[in-house]
Amino acid sequence: MASTDGNNQEASKVAESEELVDRFLDAIWMERGLSQNTLGAYRADLMTLGRGLSKSNKTIQDANKADLLGFIADRVESGAKPRSTARQLSSFRRFFRYIMREGLRDTDPTADIEMPRIGRSLPKTLSEDEVDALLNAPNTDEPLGHRDRAMLELLYATGLRVSELINLKQSQINFNQGVLRIVGKGDRERLIPLGDESQRWLRDFINGPRMEILLERQTDYLFPTRRGDRMTRQAFWHIIKRYAEKAGIRRKLSPHSLRHAFATHLLNRGADLRVVQLLLGHSDLSTTQIYTHVARERLKDLHGEHHPRG
Repeated sequence: MASTDGNNQEASKVAESEELVDRFLDAIWMERGLSQNTLGAYRADLMTLGRGLSKSNKTIQDANKADLLGFIADRVESGAKPRSTARQLSSFRRFFRYIMREGLRDTDPTADIEMPRIGRSLPKTLSEDEVDALLNAPNTDEPLGHRDRAMLELLYATGLRVSELINLKQSQINFNQGVLRIVGKGDRERLIPLGDESQRWLRDFINGPRMEILLERQTDYLFPTRRGDRMTRQAFWHIIKRYAEKAGIRRKLSPHSLRHAFATHLLNRGADLRVVQLLLGHSDLSTTQIYTHVARERLKDLHGEHHPRG
């Protein structure tokens, strides 16, 4: 009987934490317009903490500094990486600042907890020759291959996020002005120039292969699947991997490798950092600055390879 009571109490504490977490997520969604992926990550972090605290008959609102340090220590012992721990601590900080604003507690238990030190990893990028090989990998005689080539061309020409690419609609393309209208993170709108090559592939795709893929079906999404649906991030990731293998690219890629290549190649060819920031849709210049490190590494490699005393 005591065990049943304990289970009921634990479930009750989890439910209380969940209710408060959902209020917090609704509030920051209204304030910041965060993506569902970001909100989902916040929820996962906070509910993991909430379930842990319920075993001590606490809700997340009751957490103190010792509780948080204990939680982080357990995560580190189980193999959590510093970047993952830093992300969780950032979630906790935002949550406790919110409930202080709401008058639900007077102190922030995260205030004196230091962020773990993490090295800033450089994004994986591709050389210009590797990009050419990747873009030429699809069989454009087939409708799906033509679609894939148009997607890759557009991704490299504009530096879109994969989520922005798969959600793209025809109404966002203005061929007359040669621009793409994107509403990115935080509902920030940006206009991105389309190069001649990507416009040509897009026009050709829309005027033929797209209709062959859809047959009689209708969709607003620019790059449909054979079922007439919007493509998923996972499906596009498989496309990237398949064409990278076909192109003989051995390095490990990510779904954002062409976005990284777009930014790096612009900087390598003298583009202004703030222009690249606007094109990528970064709210903070410091996020874009990591690409200057990639560009510098590439310049050092070129110097070492070609200079007689390199």
